[in-house]
Order: sequence, then structure tokens, then C-alpha cells
Amino acid sequence: MKTLPPAHRIALLFNGSKVYDRGIISGIGNYLSSTRAAWDLFLEEDFLCRLKGIERWQGDGIIADFDDPLIGEALAHSRLPVVAVGGSYQDSRAYPRHIPYVATDNAALMKQAYAHLIEAGLTRFACFSLPPAQENRWAQEREKAFQQLMDRDGLHGEIYRGLGTSAPLWDSAVEQQIAWLHSLPKPIGIIAVTDARARQLLQACLTAGIAVPGQVALIGIDNDPLTRSLTRVPLSSVIQGTEAMGRTAAQLLHQMLHGMPSTGQQILVAPEGVNVQASSLHQPLGNPYVMQALHFIRQYACQGIKTAQVAGYVGVSRSSLEAYFRKERGCTVHDEILRFKLEAAAGQLREGVVGVAEVAARCGFTSAQYLHTVFRREFGCTPREFQR
Repeated sequence: MKTLPPAHRIALLFNGSKVYDRGIISGIGNYLSSTRAAWDLFLEEDFLCRLKGIERWQGDGIIADFDDPLIGEALAHSRLPVVAVGGSYQDSRAYPRHIPYVATDNAALMKQAYAHLIEAGLTRFACFSLPPAQENRWAQEREKAFQQLMDRDGLHGEIYRGLGTSAPLWDSAVEQQIAWLHSLPKPIGIIAVTDARARQLLQACLTAGIAVPGQVALIGIDNDPLTRSLTRVPLSSVIQGTEAMGRTAAQLLHQMLHGMPSTGQQILVAPEGVNVQASSLHQPLGNPYVMQALHFIRQYACQGIKTAQVAGYVGVSRSSLEAYFRKERGCTVHDEILRFKLEAAAGQLREGVVGVAEVAARCGFTSAQYLHTVFRREFGCTPREFQR
């Protein structure tokens, strides 16, 4: 009679109380179910005790949450096959060496949240983060991604970290959050680095009588059903690809257990989308297609975009977009593009750093002569006269 090969003994070093970790564990389980891999799983019930003696554990492999720096330190010299899971980093030196790393794409998470708020017609943005700490490195990465989006689009975005979550500081934290919320221009879209932070800010808004989503549109990250059930206004959230991360991590470890050498590669897993709820369903005063078009024009007018490209970005026909613009703005899409280019050119001419021909090229005009013609028509003077 044939005997089955012994099952591999695998440790999963995750915090089962976090929705992010539970999603990864679920993905690992789904991989095992689909492949019939024989693993005996060790999952420490007491999260705080999971590292005690892990270096002496006589198992076959480990999948661990490397967002916790203590885990990274404990497993840095492990003789067992290890697969790391955690947040992505812009600096490649932040990843563990010689250990495969499956990462949630922090930049893509922020980009999806930001794109959703733009689609809701918002033009002002802020980020609610966490106090800097080693265990919160992923939050600082999301801050960086948010700031880069603001810089790319020429916007000023507020970043607020506030206090950490603790019972003794709760009242002070809420008071400070309310003060920050009152200081912001309205309406504004706020991206919180987690659903838990979004819930705190939502509660502060409701306490202060700040309308959500009328004055403040909120979106979190995690798609945590428990957090949604604890809020009076249903919370929008970016859905992390945690199950895909878990399946990928399990597949990598499975391959390593069967002889594939560890290459230390980093695999980024994109978010699955946005669960849109009431907290971010801001109703702009203007037409949403016009708002999206204006956002696109603000970014790319000086690159020589045409009306058809704007319509393609918005997702409506050119004739429909023109009709919306005439009703909402009293002008054509081309007029709006030209207005923005002229504003940009006027700003550069005021600075006086470069000549007229260079300003024309930078601001999307086909020639210095065309810029001259438009300036004469719109401002009644030449670019050089305007500069003087």
C-alpha cells in the first residue's frame, strides 16, 4: 500500500484580528484548496507570542507579515524558506534581501482613491495618515504617493497625521481632528490611509456637524466590513488585493519547498477596485463630466491636447461634452484649453526667466507667432508688451 508523503509544516505569522491579514490568510487557504498542497499550518492565536522561539521552530517554511519590523529582524537569518508579505516601498533598499516579497501596491491604492474622488467632482484633496513609526512605514509610503499625485497635478494637498489610537488620548485626538477639518477649504476629498482612520475622521465630522459627503468626501483603504458596520454613513474604501497576495505568497513558498531557489524578487499586487458607498458620493454643483474634463485639462493643456482627447478621457462623445461645456461654462472645450494655456503662458512671462519662443513651446502653442496672435486677441497686447 502506497504511503502519502508527509505534510509540510508551515507557519503563518500574521495578526488575525486585522482585515488585511485575514485576507492574506484566506488567499493562502484558497491556494491550498485549489492545488491540494499538503500543509499543516501553524497560526499563533496570541499575536504577541508568535515570535517567541520562532528561530528554533522545526518546520518547513514560513509566510510572514514583514510590515512588522520585529518579524523582519527575527527571520532575517532563518534557515527555512521564507516568503515576506507587506507594503510596497519606493526605495528598493527597504525590502528584505534574498527573500521573495509580495507587496500591496501603495502607490496604486492612493491613485485609485484619488481617481474616485476626482470622478466625484472634487478639486481639493487631503490625506489623513498615522504618526510616523517603524510599524507604520506603509502609511508613510501612502503619504508619499499622495504627495506625488498632488505634485503631478499642480495641487496643494494637506497631509495630517494626528494622534495614534488610544483610549487616554481619544478625546484630544477627536478635538484635533475637528480643528483640522474646520481649517480645510470645502468641499474637499480626504483619503485615509486605512478604513480605521477613515472611520475616526467620519466620526469627527459627524460630531462637528460637518456634512459628509457634502462638505467632506471620505474614502479609506481596506474594505473592512466591520468598520463599515460601525459608521452611520457607509464608508467608501479601496479594496486591497489581499487574497491575490496570499495566493501568490503560497505559490512562491510551494515552489521553494520543491526546490526552486529564492531569488528575492518583489511582486506588486494591484488593488481590486473601489467599494463606493455614501461617504464619498459628493454631488458637485457642476456637471460631473465637466468637472472631470477640467481636471484633465488642468493636467495636460500645455501638452497640446485636443477636444477629442478630453472627451475620450471623460468617456462621452465630443458633441455631448461640447454641449455640457456650453451649458455649464458658456464656452467650448477648446476655449477652456486655450484659457488654461494662456494662464500658464502669462505666469511664465511674468517670471521672465525664458524667452517668448520657449514659453510658447512649454505651454503647448505651436509657435511663438501663434502665441503672439492669441495674446493680441485676448489681452490686446503682444507677449513682449505683456512681459514689460
